[in-house]
Amino acid sequence: MTPVYALTLALLGVAAALALYRAARGPSMLDRAVSLDVMTSLAMCGVGTFAVVRDDYSDLPILLVLSLLGFVGSVSLARFFAGRSPRGPR
Repeated sequence: MTPVYALTLALLGVAAALALYRAARGPSMLDRAVSLDVMTSLAMCGVGTFAVVRDDYSDLPILLVLSLLGFVGSVSLARFFAGRSPRGPR
């Protein structure tokens, strides 16, 4: 494994830790939903990096499933939150 791949995986790990922190501490449900969408994207980047490191692209259907999951999740959450009005201080 070259240092570039190690650095890439380390940065993806740091980004996943920060997204997990936002999911745990998010003040609103929308912040938590966005952080879980970011974690799905980071998982896709991790699978792609892993495929490049191993020089074996048989795991790429996992990327297709993760992208479909991320899209459907984002659209369903957007439709769910579209019906709600933001509650601000009165």
